[in-house]
Amino acid sequence: MNRRTFLATSGAAFAGSVLTSPVHAAAIGLEQAPLPYALQALEPHIDAMTMEIHFGRHHVAYLNNLKGALETAGLPGGDVTSLVSDLAKVPEALRTTVRNNGGGHVNHSWFWQWMAPAGSGPSAPEGKLAAALQGTFGSLDDFKKVFAEAGAKRFGSGWAWLIVKQDGGLAVTSTPNQDNPLMKGVVPEGEEGTPILGIDVWEHAYYLKYQNKRPDYISAWWNVVNWTAVAKGFEAAKA
Repeated sequence: MNRRTFLATSGAAFAGSVLTSPVHAAAIGLEQAPLPYALQALEPHIDAMTMEIHFGRHHVAYLNNLKGALETAGLPGGDVTSLVSDLAKVPEALRTTVRNNGGGHVNHSWFWQWMAPAGSGPSAPEGKLAAALQGTFGSLDDFKKVFAEAGAKRFGSGWAWLIVKQDGGLAVTSTPNQDNPLMKGVVPEGEEGTPILGIDVWEHAYYLKYQNKRPDYISAWWNVVNWTAVAKGFEAAKA
């Protein structure tokens, strides 16, 4: 696996997003961070073979495609989150490649952090995040129902998201392919926001274990949600 870093200076032509970069203070560059747990650590809910293929092949392919396109064009990578958040600043000839592969790299970099082995942390949101979810959706179960429906009803490939909107409120949204709610000019007006939780509903995320039963995958996935990371993302987005 090629983990060579190809980072640009801070003066790159691609400026940052008007929204907050979720989950981590560190920018997502042109490298794949190691998983924070073993491939088998999410079992039985997410199997080791799926993780091996998903992390070690699909994510790597997005990253390598992005690096190759930028290198061929003689362009820097810098913070890929900012790059995909403002695609209007990407040369038109590269825009689709950056949208699909840059989005794939960023979305997956978040996704791995939003999961943790079952029992390694809180099994439900706590504190301010719990209060915000209850205030917005009525209860945790109501939130899970809305979120699960967004993922299950996403036609084809894509993601379901919990976002902090620009007014500070919470919302559940869904995007196709490797789009995400930071992509201004791509997501519909009113659906932009900072993702603090997302689930990958591409078939490669679940098909080996769950076949065509996407709702079963989503239901099992709640067992490995890293609520500590979600809470940190919530606090950062609200700051």
